[in-house]
Amino acid sequence: MDTAEGNPLGRVTLFFVEDSLYCKQARASLFDLGLPVQEIFFNKVHVGGKDDLDKLSPNELEHLMRLVWEEPLSLDGPQLLGDCLNKEPKAHGEANQLSMMLQNVILRLYSDHLSADGKQVDYKAISRSAAFESYCELTVQLQHIQLQQLNHEEKLAFFINIYNALVIHGNLHLGSPKNIWQRYRFFNYVSYVIGGELFTLQDIENGVLRGNRRGIAQLWKPFSESDPRLQVALPHPEPLVHFALNYGAKGCPPIKTYIAKDIKSQLHASAEAFLENDNSCMVDATKGEVKLSQIFKWYKMDFGDTDEELLNWILNHMRESPKKSSLQTVLAATKYKVSYMPYDWSTNSID
Repeated sequence: MDTAEGNPLGRVTLFFVEDSLYCKQARASLFDLGLPVQEIFFNKVHVGGKDDLDKLSPNELEHLMRLVWEEPLSLDGPQLLGDCLNKEPKAHGEANQLSMMLQNVILRLYSDHLSADGKQVDYKAISRSAAFESYCELTVQLQHIQLQQLNHEEKLAFFINIYNALVIHGNLHLGSPKNIWQRYRFFNYVSYVIGGELFTLQDIENGVLRGNRRGIAQLWKPFSESDPRLQVALPHPEPLVHFALNYGAKGCPPIKTYIAKDIKSQLHASAEAFLENDNSCMVDATKGEVKLSQIFKWYKMDFGDTDEELLNWILNHMRESPKKSSLQTVLAATKYKVSYMPYDWSTNSID
């Protein structure tokens, strides 16, 4: 296979973990081709893992090689995370780059193995996928990330994405929890080391995203005053995260990938879609009744201290629809009833 003379203008990006045999084999194969190597990208073209690289036909590989030799890497292409991913990031850009790398791999996992509505997961297929292998390798680097370098929007997107992917990771290793005690263990046990500190699912949801508030069945706040993880917690709870976090159950909001630069509008859109679903919110103006997802009962303090405050929060986050008009009618009345529907904890597995 012929290659251009001189130095290549682009770059092949390999997310490399030192102890991974697959990474070593992939890097050796690329060096044999005379390509500079720093899941695998040829400029902006994402290939995947070593198995995906090996499956490329000679014509496909030659096309990708010419991209690297003949076309400079654009500014929006995958960037290097320092000289090596195993080094501790020292700048905001590097912390954000690792977050974006994870986001890209998670996006690929979701596009390949989630139902179109984001409500169901093909866990068996994910466990066999090269993208999941790449994701697991990248999660090793989470221990080096400097979380304080992420701004508010970046932190929101990072922890929402990590939470949903960690739930999937936990389901693959432990299976789906079947009862309240298994759920309690699952959410207090499944964890990653992030920035040198251990973060369980409970820590991420209630410690970070809810501004260090007690969660369901928790007697104390996740982080004490002396806990270094408290520095990472949001200054105030963000109620909109409740429409983005997925516990691996059918009653949860759909799984999506969130982007820092557009996080607020994405979260608002997720809330609108959740509230429009009759499994999450039902309004009967003639009876003066509103039935809501258990999420609003579990985390009522995030939405308001009274039923009126809760319903006004919901009203302000609904899209224009007949349901919103009905809720306005209910709120205008002197008496109304708020109740909560049973939560569907059955697994969101496709099979």
